[in-house]
Amino acid sequence: MMQLLSKNFSDGGTIPGHCAFGVADARNHVALSANRNPHLAWSGAPDDTRSFVVVCIDVDVPTRGDDVNQEGRTVPADLPRTEFVHWLLVDLPSSVTELGEGACADGVVPHGKQNPPGPVGSRSGVNDYSSWFADDPDMAGRYLGYDGPCPPWNDSLVHHYHFTIYAVDVARLDVPAGFGLAELRLALEGHVLDQASLVGRYSLNPAVPA
Repeated sequence: MMQLLSKNFSDGGTIPGHCAFGVADARNHVALSANRNPHLAWSGAPDDTRSFVVVCIDVDVPTRGDDVNQEGRTVPADLPRTEFVHWLLVDLPSSVTELGEGACADGVVPHGKQNPPGPVGSRSGVNDYSSWFADDPDMAGRYLGYDGPCPPWNDSLVHHYHFTIYAVDVARLDVPAGFGLAELRLALEGHVLDQASLVGRYSLNPAVPA
């Protein structure tokens, strides 16, 4: 059975601010952070593993933006939530069993990283900051690779970030350049040998500490 661990946080623990896209700021609510991918290490993959896939998804994103980051308002806890993709990484060679902190992302890149670093042969998919910043001329672009947590600063819920490692039976997944989560999930069908997950918590609301 596979296991996934991190030196930066334990399962159910708080993701450190330097592994986030944004940190709490007393004056402006949010400030950009170091945005370093967390350390991840995995073990117990099946012998016939040909490659690995890494995914990070926030499952607590508000489905309506009416109250998001609005002064004097709070995102209600009972609002239905949806997924927000923070990291899609495929085709990691089967010899790779660890990603160092900052090895795949180090700093916020306006308009998005176009050639994120990573293990030789690996490919990065598009994360959801691409759509989040679509109407912001200072930040709009295609965001590839890892970009960390930055939940609404007025959210009444702590957000949960699911890091998952998949062991797959092919060396290269059938996904196009700039693939998204739906394409990745389709390509993974019938190829996953085993998987393991690690959940980190994060909040920018001082009234709702992670």
